[in-house]
Amino acid sequence: MTLFEKIIARQIPADIVYEDDLILAFRDIHPQAPVHVLIIPKIPLGRIGLATAEHETLLGHLLLKAATIAQQLGVADSGYRLVINNGPNAGESVPHLHCHLLGGRTLTWPPG
Repeated sequence: MTLFEKIIARQIPADIVYEDDLILAFRDIHPQAPVHVLIIPKIPLGRIGLATAEHETLLGHLLLKAATIAQQLGVADSGYRLVINNGPNAGESVPHLHCHLLGGRTLTWPPG
């Protein structure tokens, strides 16, 4: 069971900012911006590269809810970044698909 599955099961506490039947969003414990939220599907999906056509509705829902969460957290108008890492060389540290929502400060490109 991954760390994120334990959070979904409420075996590990998290600062949850949004939840519905398909996804859970919570504050990152090592934030890289004033607003840093992880948005995860409730089903175990290892990474975006493992998604199939059957995940299309879930992935669309996750991205649309990211915009809702950004609005809820007050960063929609000033701007925010969505990041999905795929694999260890990309910085993926938990093998469960997750989208980082970062905002609340100026974000530079390329990232460090």
